[in-house]
Amino acid sequence: MLKLFTKSVRVFNFTHTQIDNTLQWAGTACFLCMYTLMSLNMYPHNIIAGVLGAALYLTWSLRVRNWPQTVTNVVSIAICGAGLLKAFG
Repeated sequence: MLKLFTKSVRVFNFTHTQIDNTLQWAGTACFLCMYTLMSLNMYPHNIIAGVLGAALYLTWSLRVRNWPQTVTNVVSIAICGAGLLKAFG
């Protein structure tokens, strides 16, 4: 019985490239949402979407050791964090 159960468990084996692509596409989707919300003047929802997008790209940039992109995303998160403090603080 246990042997049958272990064979039915599905394990996700993603490659490094698949994870990187997923992080980048999810970050892109968040940034597109941010721009859409910004154009609709939906503050602070646009900032939240921006932080999510920057966090996803930060994760990717750390994985691939892209230091200029890492600095850009850290600064973006800091700026958006200040905006969220202003909105909620």
